[in-house]
Amino acid sequence: MGIIKRISTWYFRKKVLPYWAILLADSVIIFLSTIFTYWITNRSVITFEHRLSLIITAAVYALLGWIGARLFRTYSGVLRYSSFKDLLKVTYSNLLTFLLATILSMIVSWQDIPWLCEMTLIENCVVFTLAIFFMWSLRIGVRYMFDLASSSTHSTKVFIYGALSGGVALAKYIRSLEPQQYELVGFVSHEPQIKNKMLMDVPVYTLDDDIPSIVKRKKVEAVLISPLRSEDFRNNQKAQDIFINAGCKILMVQPAKEAVLRGGLLDLENSDYNDMQLREVSVEDLLPRQQIRVDLKSVAEELHGKRVLITGSAGSIGAEIVRQVAAFKPAKMMLIDQAETPQHDIRIMMARDFPDVEAEAVVTSISRRTRMEALFSSFRPDYVFHAAAYKHVPMMEDNPSEAVLNNIYGTKVIADMSVKYGTKKFVMVSTDKAVNPTNVMGCSKRICEIYVQSLDRKLKIEALETKRNKQVAPEYTQFVTTRFGNVLGSNGSVIPLFREQIKRGGPVTVTDERIVRFFMLIPEACKLVLEAGTKGNGGEIFVFDMGQPVRIADLAKRMIALSNAKGVEIKYTGLREGEKLYEEVLNELEGTKPTFHEKIRIAQVREYDYDEVSHEIDDLVETSKLFDNMETVRKMKLIVPEYKSNNSVYEKIDAELGAERT
Repeated sequence: MGIIKRISTWYFRKKVLPYWAILLADSVIIFLSTIFTYWITNRSVITFEHRLSLIITAAVYALLGWIGARLFRTYSGVLRYSSFKDLLKVTYSNLLTFLLATILSMIVSWQDIPWLCEMTLIENCVVFTLAIFFMWSLRIGVRYMFDLASSSTHSTKVFIYGALSGGVALAKYIRSLEPQQYELVGFVSHEPQIKNKMLMDVPVYTLDDDIPSIVKRKKVEAVLISPLRSEDFRNNQKAQDIFINAGCKILMVQPAKEAVLRGGLLDLENSDYNDMQLREVSVEDLLPRQQIRVDLKSVAEELHGKRVLITGSAGSIGAEIVRQVAAFKPAKMMLIDQAETPQHDIRIMMARDFPDVEAEAVVTSISRRTRMEALFSSFRPDYVFHAAAYKHVPMMEDNPSEAVLNNIYGTKVIADMSVKYGTKKFVMVSTDKAVNPTNVMGCSKRICEIYVQSLDRKLKIEALETKRNKQVAPEYTQFVTTRFGNVLGSNGSVIPLFREQIKRGGPVTVTDERIVRFFMLIPEACKLVLEAGTKGNGGEIFVFDMGQPVRIADLAKRMIALSNAKGVEIKYTGLREGEKLYEEVLNELEGTKPTFHEKIRIAQVREYDYDEVSHEIDDLVETSKLFDNMETVRKMKLIVPEYKSNNSVYEKIDAELGAERT
């Protein structure tokens, strides 16, 4: 076996055989099969007497074989990657050659051509049966030698989760890798009907089998997830636990190439695998969620050729909105953020990835009214996506005046400028922490929601009055709010924090064992923002279906297990100031209405008078400039009565206000 492997390795260092070499090899097979068959059926003496005519006949048969080879292109494939389709081509080619040879034999019999041997029908059947056998053997043998040469003692033994078309396609891909990186030792299927069957020469198991024992016995190091079963695996906690607890790495196909495998059976000859990659999953990949589909065509129609302004463009949400909007080829983009270095990174990204989109990156604060006035006056955006906000709960608990000046006053400035300079639509990114807020940050975002919704209502009423007076109603800015929970991988997410803590050896800090949160991928959340924003008619608060909540303690345990870290403990530190055990997307007095998307609903919320709200906010802003935390928070609670502080120094204000109301 060692000699064969050395020969194979030497051979496969050479270039791929040219097509004429494969054609010549097939011709030699037909030539020798013809001579061998004639010798077997006519014995040595007769064969020797007709040796010249036999050689000519064999050569003619080989030439006839070229017709079939040309028609079915049996020489066009790479032998080392021969597939069942290639073997079928060989069969069809030889059947055609058999038919032509039989016709030739009949002509020889009728015309009595002396320089050709007369071959019987049975002899022709034997000739091309042998030819098919040896041509198949050539291709299978070369593939075996290639597999032997490319095999490595360091190749990773793997299971594939998901069988049939998706799993088989993935198995074909990993076996085509050069050098061989993975050794397939079995499938794990959810279909019980194929349990204990053999597929591609390896056994098929189910989750009901003793997978940990099998993993240990077969020394399985990783499980590859079939693209057709990725969503099933993501929502199958049992399957995840089995493989993680068994010590297996979990690998998935890169999203960019997953669609290729989703097509089912792959054409190995014509597929391009150069950029196909398998990646080790992160905890984000394993959180249960359903695939979200968005009508991006209608979004593209709305934003193409428009002037789009995005605040908070250097943040995790804002930056993703920038990328998605840029893909729709707007006429021009203005990107605003006060974080200099991240904003510089966004400018570099735009120049690199979207060189055809004119984009201006501005470093400034949205609360600088004169600066915003100048920018809006010169740019005059058609669309504004407002993602700028301070969002870290503990930081805003300690700095409520900054939450007011940046989040609330900054939003008021951007909203007022949008109205003044004729923006078509203003889309604000809010948070589930605005619902029944228990902290300063959540309350600040709720006040932002109240302001833009009341402003939208005021503009609608004015337009309606103008229309009633039989005048042409002017176009007015439509204000849309989008409300959702935590996004995976954002700057404020616990996942980057946990990852860093695990890297340092722990402990992983969780505030409370009972705490739960909703999670969504950043790209998915931003797509919903774009669809809701462009399709909204103004005045709506769109609520996103965030799926099932996730226990943060379970998330931490899962990340530790996935990292294969040993001795990393979880430490419970207690709820932080203003932190909830669970987040909400609606308060108890709100209901929802369905929309154009199953994952987006409209919150039915209380309506506010614009003049009253505007006056209260102006008063709040002036109070915040004194940097008296207690008085600032008191004003916020008066605007949002449902704001009840939790685990915070501001709880005594609730007690005071409660006493005053009674």
